[in-house]
Amino acid sequence: MKILIAPDSFKNALSALDVAHSLEKGILRSIPEAETRIVPMADGGEGTVESLIDATGGKRVNIRVKDPLSRDVESSFGITGDGSTAVIEMAAASGIQLIKPEEKDPWNTTTYGTGELIKAALDSGCRTILLGIGGSATNDCGSGMATALGVKFMDKNGNPVNQGGGALAEVERIDMGRLDPRIAESTILVACDVTNPLTGPQGASCVYGPQKGADDSMVKKLDENLSTFARVIKNQLGKEVGDIPGAGAAGGLGAGLIAFLDAKLVEGVPAIAERIGLEDDIKWADLVITGEGGMDFQTQYGKTPYGVAQIARKYNKPVIAVAGTIGEGADVLYDMGISAMYSILESPMSLNEAIAKTPLLLETAGERIGRILLIGK
Repeated sequence: MKILIAPDSFKNALSALDVAHSLEKGILRSIPEAETRIVPMADGGEGTVESLIDATGGKRVNIRVKDPLSRDVESSFGITGDGSTAVIEMAAASGIQLIKPEEKDPWNTTTYGTGELIKAALDSGCRTILLGIGGSATNDCGSGMATALGVKFMDKNGNPVNQGGGALAEVERIDMGRLDPRIAESTILVACDVTNPLTGPQGASCVYGPQKGADDSMVKKLDENLSTFARVIKNQLGKEVGDIPGAGAAGGLGAGLIAFLDAKLVEGVPAIAERIGLEDDIKWADLVITGEGGMDFQTQYGKTPYGVAQIARKYNKPVIAVAGTIGEGADVLYDMGISAMYSILESPMSLNEAIAKTPLLLETAGERIGRILLIGK
């Protein structure tokens, strides 16, 4: 039997590669003769850099950049094994995990550090950049990112405006003349798993502003600022970014990447799968095993198990999804290419205990899946 193991990471517990190795160990315990292949996966969110490095034999590049509050911070990005593609998680520079809860301030936080990561990727020789944009602390429509790459934002007097979402309403002129010329030679793909527009009730500020520290008054003003900024972009750059699905991701960074870097928003799993040759591995397999830490109704919106199952479905390959927890609404996945779901939890336990036991629990799950396969055989 040929078994492909292509899971996402189990957040706060194991990387995708370690999840796959644990499952493989259990499967081979019950089916020693099985042929296995391991392909660490991700959906463009946390763990994307690690998964693509592991899957392609790539490397991590460490660099100091500015955090959301413009302080120096250690960060990194990945380069795939063939050296052609840089893989960046914007959260590594502009993520909410980089600031303390009491420091949350989308009025002033900036994506400048994300721009520094993109510049470093260009310096490394990469001309394809895959950028995951989840987990931001910002609401600046990517203006900080663009500033780091040479774009200038000026007020009515020709003076540079401040960083952050609070200053966007002051922008009256956008000078693209000093944009890093290497951007024109590059392909920038943005892995985005949300469809929020830039503004309005479902926009960046209203939906995500509160979790970044904005009260009701600030949310209203940030949304107005984004609307004003979008009009300036349209008037000066000829680009209508307000209603594009995904433009509101990461505090409007989706819109900024489109407006200033001509980036393309893509679904995370297909973009990653293409770069690691997942489809060929699925063709080879008799069975596909995937998974993530928690599965529920949201998994169908571009998460790794759903994305892997969609490819497997093209070739009529059965898919087993393994998760730490299986939550409300996960049953919809049975109609989307997942044949069976399996929770690794055997008994009630605390989150800390479950995290500590994840490797062993995955091995046990792999062994039990193998024994069930032997019955079917």
